[in-house]
Amino acid sequence: MPCLYISTNVSLDGVDVDPIFADATRAVAQIIGRPEHLVMVILKGSVAISFNGNKEPAAYAEIVSMGGINGEVKRKLIATIGSILQARLCIRKERFFLKVYDTTAGQAKAASKL
Repeated sequence: MPCLYISTNVSLDGVDVDPIFADATRAVAQIIGRPEHLVMVILKGSVAISFNGNKEPAAYAEIVSMGGINGEVKRKLIATIGSILQARLCIRKERFFLKVYDTTAGQAKAASKL
């Protein structure tokens, strides 16, 4: 079950967040190759974030998945989630950071040593 957790310094008061949830869920499911009903998205606004020494709109996100992550998938996730945040919350792509973590990555390395 992939989980995408997005924190932003943008206030979400009065913002229709349903399209953000829908777009992010669809993107994660398609890119990682999991059904949408298994994708969790958490969106938190008004978080104190300073990026490049200022507090202009920015976002930090983490995605955790059990498998389905490789270099190409990482690049697609960064580009796609960045585009969603730019379109929906006016956060420029260069002010967005995504940490990608595959919980099975260490297991694959351990199994190859056996």
